[in-house]
Amino acid sequence: MKNYILLNENAVYYECGFSCDNVIYLKLGSENYYITDARYSTEAKEYAKNAMVVESSDLIKSAQEIISKTKIKKLNFDPNDFKLSFYEKLTADLKTDFIAKENFSKLKRAVKTDKEIEILRKASQIGKAGFKQLAKYIKKNGYNLSEKQLHFKAIEKMSNFGKYELSFDPIVAINENAAKPHALPTNKKLKLNNLILVDAGVKYKRYCSDRTCTANANFEKFNFNREQKFKNKKHQKIYDVVYKAQLNAIEKARVGMKASKVDQLTRDIITKAGFGEYFVHSTGHGVGLDIHEFPTINSKSDVIIEENMVFTIEPGIYLPDEFGVRIEDTVVMKNGRVEIL
Repeated sequence: MKNYILLNENAVYYECGFSCDNVIYLKLGSENYYITDARYSTEAKEYAKNAMVVESSDLIKSAQEIISKTKIKKLNFDPNDFKLSFYEKLTADLKTDFIAKENFSKLKRAVKTDKEIEILRKASQIGKAGFKQLAKYIKKNGYNLSEKQLHFKAIEKMSNFGKYELSFDPIVAINENAAKPHALPTNKKLKLNNLILVDAGVKYKRYCSDRTCTANANFEKFNFNREQKFKNKKHQKIYDVVYKAQLNAIEKARVGMKASKVDQLTRDIITKAGFGEYFVHSTGHGVGLDIHEFPTINSKSDVIIEENMVFTIEPGIYLPDEFGVRIEDTVVMKNGRVEIL
């Protein structure tokens, strides 16, 4: 794709290694333009690679002038990133034909470079260390703390006291709240042998990690290891089914498979165990600069899984008003098969 315009921060960062919250990025043939205001232009000149930095107090006007001068006939854009008012103002006086290409930047980023994979691996390692620190805290101090208090501690421990930005607001859910896949923290308190679900991730060099652990609140031996022993037999049964489903996909997913087949590898195990209707989301999603990227691992996706694609495998079972279990790892396709990051 020769000619396109970008507004999304991560899409711009992918192109030139620098971004900010007020930028128009133009790729017009072999020329790249980074249009921003005086707050960011100094840093843009220092960090933006292979792009001419244009300082402007009216970004739309500057973009129009550059597009007009280059006489570009067609310009691709992602309609997901453009406000209608912005689009109307930008295109009003231009003869250029704007062509909507949904998610073209994310699609371009679906297959990661080796360098990106190493950054994602480091993000995952930092995230795992954060889970370890949170587990230590819960083991020592977690009894009778509310989800809200534990949510605050999850932010503190995952970020290493603010050293790292989080990929998203962590999910901390106990028992029946864990039956809500994206539960909000409440005043519900953690008691002995409760089930607790934590979904969290950190960013390293802007790239995200994403992991979900479900654990038994045994305060003598509390951890977020994959092998969990629950006092409650139903907790154990559901946990074992979800873990089996996840391992099935991790062991059998291959390069060349359709994403829908990877989804089937988890879904079939859960369905055969009689809980298919309680697996209410897709098996996974791509991870990179954005927490949700391509490929999407769901039952309808015809996308072919390729070498160096990075995505989550996160089956779950959610029993309303009882509890929920989700087990999630971020993986990369390496040498034709799954490697957990």
